[in-house]
Amino acid sequence: MNDENKLSLSVQFASNAKKLPTRPQFRRWVKVALQQDVQMVLRVVDEIEGRALNQSYRGKDYATNVLTFVYDDSEPLYGDVVICAPVVAREAKEQGKDLLAHYAHLTIHAVLHLQGYDHENKRDAEEMEALETALMLKLRYPAPYLIR
Repeated sequence: MNDENKLSLSVQFASNAKKLPTRPQFRRWVKVALQQDVQMVLRVVDEIEGRALNQSYRGKDYATNVLTFVYDDSEPLYGDVVICAPVVAREAKEQGKDLLAHYAHLTIHAVLHLQGYDHENKRDAEEMEALETALMLKLRYPAPYLIR
């Protein structure tokens, strides 16, 4: 992150999950991935809301780990990120990952999507994954794409 980039971040907790990151942790993870000025809401939800949003906006009838919504791609960039706590916890357990590290990775992943990165083809996926890995290592978390 360039220290000149401005961040307006609202973190909303709409989940009953027991182990959630703190607002300062989310802010740190968002800031490390910033490449431009951003105004965003990051909302942590339970499975019912996550499933409803995924159904409404992506036509998929299940809760996914993270959704990113871009409303205005001019500067500052306006958008929302929705993280589904039960899905994140389940994935972390299944993949043998530390829960906070997985939250950090998904937050970085979402912020990169917000800024126009995607993984629709191999080249873009490799670029995005390399950047995610570098940012995770900068935060002193393990590389997120290691096969276990």
